Amino acid sequence: MASCPNRRCGAFTLIELMIVVVIVAILALIAVPMYASNATAARMSEAVTGAGVVRSAARTWLGTHGGTFGATTPTMTDLGFDSNELGGKFVAPSDFTFTATPNSANFKVTYTPSAKMPGGKQYEIDQAGTETSGDGYWTTGN
Repeated sequence: MASCPNRRCGAFTLIELMIVVVIVAILALIAVPMYASNATAARMSEAVTGAGVVRSAARTWLGTHGGTFGATTPTMTDLGFDSNELGGKFVAPSDFTFTATPNSANFKVTYTPSAKMPGGKQYEIDQAGTETSGDGYWTTGN
């Protein structure tokens, strides 16, 4: 066997290993929050899509019923949604609510996250496509 002067024959020192551990830890501190944020955004896209479908149905309903809601506003069933629609991997049909203002053309579609949406926020859009913003609300600009 060949002898190794100064006991250094291709091995790593403890200092070199500690430097590698510190670098990996720093990368993990950066990557994990970015991953969590992107995962939430991907999940919320399902909620945004569902709210957009309800908004389109409400606009169609308005177009076929004279352009305004009467004293009695339509329900999700009146808009053409049954209890099985709008469900997905991260959203449930019961997570969506439709609120119309009587005798006007104003309405809001609200998504409230359930247990299927970890890290989700509430999403709300009105008849003009304006999203509610602020603490606790998701916007497509997030």
